[in-house]
Amino acid sequence: MKFRIIIIVFFFISSFSSFSLLSQDNPDLGAWYMYFGGVEFENSQFGIHAEAQYRNHNIIGDLEQLLLRTGMRYHLKDGSATFTLGYGNITTQSVGEPNNTVVENRIYQEALLKQNVSIASLNHRFRYEQRFVDNQDFRTRFRYALFINIPLSDKKFSPGAFYIPIYNEIFINGEKMENIEYFDRNRLYGGLGYVWKENMRLQVGVMEQTLNSDFSKTQLRFHSIIIFK
Repeated sequence: MKFRIIIIVFFFISSFSSFSLLSQDNPDLGAWYMYFGGVEFENSQFGIHAEAQYRNHNIIGDLEQLLLRTGMRYHLKDGSATFTLGYGNITTQSVGEPNNTVVENRIYQEALLKQNVSIASLNHRFRYEQRFVDNQDFRTRFRYALFINIPLSDKKFSPGAFYIPIYNEIFINGEKMENIEYFDRNRLYGGLGYVWKENMRLQVGVMEQTLNSDFSKTQLRFHSIIIFK
């Protein structure tokens, strides 16, 4: 069976400041290096998702999190929705030494719904996760993300066009446990995008991540989206 490989590469060099009620003067500098890709089988509605995220507390070397995720995708013929059943392996470490390494195995189900409202392009992503974390009780988590891209000219998303990318994602735990509330975190992002070529976009923006521990982190993000077909 013939297939085509689609690769989307994100490079996030994230300069951010961290704020919390306990530590108002704790600035930090870190980086996220991310790869999203997969295989789309020709003349088939099925595909394979592949993803790797290498997040550092600093530019490189002090691991914050290594996330590896894959899954089987199914696309509706009209392209309006994609459904994924997948697995992820996540290794998380604390800043500096000791690393306090925690490993998580995760199963997830996802639905991505596409919608056009006036000139804007919208994606709704619903994800349900089953989480198996080292030395912790089994728990689940619900995630909903709304992605909005708004073109700023008649070119819409053609080469040479600018657009505004916005997204918000909320994380809700399925269970309330000791030190774990129902609200887990929220991510809000806004930026400016530029379509350089049909298969390449550039973005700069700011993401605010708020955790349930009254801790928030603001990230300045520069990244490119490259699609090889």
